[in-house]
Amino acid sequence: MLGATFCFAGMHAIIKQVALTGIHPFEAAFFRLLFGLIPVIPWIVRDGWAPFRTKRFPLLGLRGVLNSGAMLSYFYALSITPIAQATALSFSAPIFAAILAVPFLGEVIRLRRWIAIGVGFAGTLVILRPGLTETDLGPVLVITSALLWGACVIIIKRLGTTESSATITIYMSLVMAPIALVPAVFVWVWPTGEQWLWLIALGCLGGLAQMAMTQSLKLADTHVVGPVDFTRLIWVAALGYLLFGEVPDIFVWLGGAMILGSTAYIAYREHRLGRSAAPPPAGSPGPR
Repeated sequence: MLGATFCFAGMHAIIKQVALTGIHPFEAAFFRLLFGLIPVIPWIVRDGWAPFRTKRFPLLGLRGVLNSGAMLSYFYALSITPIAQATALSFSAPIFAAILAVPFLGEVIRLRRWIAIGVGFAGTLVILRPGLTETDLGPVLVITSALLWGACVIIIKRLGTTESSATITIYMSLVMAPIALVPAVFVWVWPTGEQWLWLIALGCLGGLAQMAMTQSLKLADTHVVGPVDFTRLIWVAALGYLLFGEVPDIFVWLGGAMILGSTAYIAYREHRLGRSAAPPPAGSPGPR
């Protein structure tokens, strides 16, 4: 999970960097998915066509459609929002997943978890401070992305019982790349030599992050690896300051801590209640 946070932070910084050089976030999303297959090549070489075999393509396809909306929203938000603020708000995805699990998985949320969910949403208000500061389009897109990713989490919970990390990563790119290509066509510019290098790095980091996060959730309980995801805020804050001169205020750190604390507690309670799997933390828009 720590490796995934490094990769996600680098990926987010590159998205903002290429946007500043003239590559639209929708085009960047397409190349992230296309080049995101590169880290999977060793598994294809080792296992042949095995990672492509699945009987759950409808579920993989639905995940891809929802994840496409999450990724496009998040990538565009990163181009117009400080990356630390966007990252802090993205931690709310597991909260949405916990709520969506009630109607779609029939799960029961008791009082203590409802309180944790309330604390998490309070954290988003701390970051946004509606009424005190103007709420821009970027944070709204991040919240939208978190909601869609929360739905993806519900699907990934089911896929993870039968599908490998490589299979989930491969089909994410295969389904999402054609979808992302449609809006990318309308803003397309051919990358320069330097931009190609950035986009290849973007895809590789995204693919590595996705596989590392998925594998971490297979090897350890969510309540163990979930809190590690908070280090992503540290990395993106450092990169935002060094590369773009962005300085996150105290409300971003406080709200992010509230959101992550609530998601960690939700995962811990799910573990204590004996559930076989718990919602993974946001990545993504890891998956993003």
